[in-house]
Amino acid sequence: MLLCIAVRLQHLPRRAMAAIKSTTLTLRINPGVKETLRTAAEQEHRSITNMVKVLIRDYCSNMGIKITWRQTAKK
Repeated sequence: MLLCIAVRLQHLPRRAMAAIKSTTLTLRINPGVKETLRTAAEQEHRSITNMVKVLIRDYCSNMGIKITWRQTAKK
């Protein structure tokens, strides 16, 4: 089963968000891991997508990885 996650940049100011397009991330995960993620999201009153974003930001913060926000090229 595929889990589609739309990654959005929610903690940026509205002007910055308008300039940066979101992208879609599709990945395969074990059904048990997906269920665990769903449970964690419910406990935090979050969607699965938002929970994944929080987990990624927390991991990067804990590991000292700077998240670089890039603007996509205009078509």
